[in-house]
Amino acid sequence: MAPRVLISDKLSDAAVQIFKDRGIEVDFQPNLGKDKDKLAEVIGQYDGLAIRSATKVTPTILENATNLKVIGRAGIGTDNIDKEAASKKGVIVMNTPFGNMITTAEHAIAMMFACARQIPEASASTHAGKWEKSKFMGVELTGKTLGVIGAGNIGGIVCDRARGLKMKVIAYDPFLGEDKAKQMQVEKVELEDLLKRADFITLHVPLTDQTRNILSRENLEKTKKGVRIINCARGGLVDEEALADMLKSGHVAGAAFDVFSEEPATENPLFNLPNVVCTPHLGAATTEAQENVALQVAEQMANYLLTGAVENALNMPSVTAEEAKIMGPWIKLADHLGSFIGQMTDEPVKAINILYDGTVSSMNLDALNCSAIAGIMKRANPDVNMVSAPLIAKERGIKISTTNQAKTGAFDGYIKVTVVTAERERSIAGTVFSDGKPRFIQIKGINIDAEIGTHMIYTTNEDVPGIIGTLGTTLGQNNVNIANFTLGRSVAKGEAIALLYVDEPVPANVVEKLKATGLFRQVKPLQFDVA
Repeated sequence: MAPRVLISDKLSDAAVQIFKDRGIEVDFQPNLGKDKDKLAEVIGQYDGLAIRSATKVTPTILENATNLKVIGRAGIGTDNIDKEAASKKGVIVMNTPFGNMITTAEHAIAMMFACARQIPEASASTHAGKWEKSKFMGVELTGKTLGVIGAGNIGGIVCDRARGLKMKVIAYDPFLGEDKAKQMQVEKVELEDLLKRADFITLHVPLTDQTRNILSRENLEKTKKGVRIINCARGGLVDEEALADMLKSGHVAGAAFDVFSEEPATENPLFNLPNVVCTPHLGAATTEAQENVALQVAEQMANYLLTGAVENALNMPSVTAEEAKIMGPWIKLADHLGSFIGQMTDEPVKAINILYDGTVSSMNLDALNCSAIAGIMKRANPDVNMVSAPLIAKERGIKISTTNQAKTGAFDGYIKVTVVTAERERSIAGTVFSDGKPRFIQIKGINIDAEIGTHMIYTTNEDVPGIIGTLGTTLGQNNVNIANFTLGRSVAKGEAIALLYVDEPVPANVVEKLKATGLFRQVKPLQFDVA
């Protein structure tokens, strides 16, 4: 069946057409997002949900989203999505961080001009028939120091535009390296320095625990007298009451805000103050940006639902379409390795180590980690997937570690997964052959070459004669057909293992018959998702 996508906010016709052209069934209900009860009622029918800001994706909505695999936000902000609840449900959350970068950056520059020259107030005065030329004395931007808090995608564009206006640009961003700062032709500074030096301060960071109230009353008091502050990023970055007090006192000469701590903002301490420019969250509100983010989210969601490519995800490592083609078999292998250990392990897992050898060590290891962890945890929670597994592992206090190494053996690359419990360590390794099929190549340090099937049976025993005959005879007598039979041993007369790929599940009574022979230390039926 074709995947089904619900669009519950206004999206362009071109975005709807992208889904249709890709063979995805799409239900366009642009006002449904405002009716949370109705949305909760129908969401279980869909594999994907495309939204803007009107739809609120709450835990209640997600509880009912029994088939949902991906939420696509046409825009950058995802405050309207409960991302933790989505992750626990195993739903990927995507946004479109690049579709409205220029638009938002241009709005910040426009707001800076408006604040510097008091354009809105001068316009209102002129419309009222007044001619108050001397009242609206502004300041030039040329030669002024612009302090940019957050020099990422949007902040970087603002820096570039500001340099074109002949401003001196200083930037505070913990993730901005010295080389990148030189390339951008900006001076990297600490926040304290920026507050003291900037004539204009513009914010371009997300709202996090670290950035909330980054311009607190204390920090606002450290700013240069006559500073002007622009916020087109997120409400909550600035203490609005403190800023209002400083505007009234004259310490801050002006402010321009497109975002507010509470939205829709029908009242705010900044409203109706002189030289405060306010707009209703218009940063991304241009025809071009709205079209760009709509098309981008449609392409991203379609790519994921049809090919497994993950782009601009907030709760899972991104995997490009090209990576998905190459990594698909390796992601499947990681899942199989994890699944083997998960099915073999009855006691609580304390730690997971994943070793990547050779060519695989240069791949997207975050995605491979997620797949292996999901495989391990599926036995305890069948609904777990690559999105939810790392979060669940973290909640359970499981330590995850990875090791990379250059090619060390006969294979160009392989993955080895080791699980540590209070009682033991258990490990398994595998590779992908040139035919694209995953193989198990080592269990418990014993080398094997085992094709992976949907139904398998694993045994351990002392290396003595009669094992093969007993396995073949017992399974044959109970109409269990063997598709592939792999043996391995540590040393002669030492520990030996067998891994059989069979055509159908091994009945419990057959497992008991094998155990009753007394030849086997362990007999374990296994299942793998090889589709």
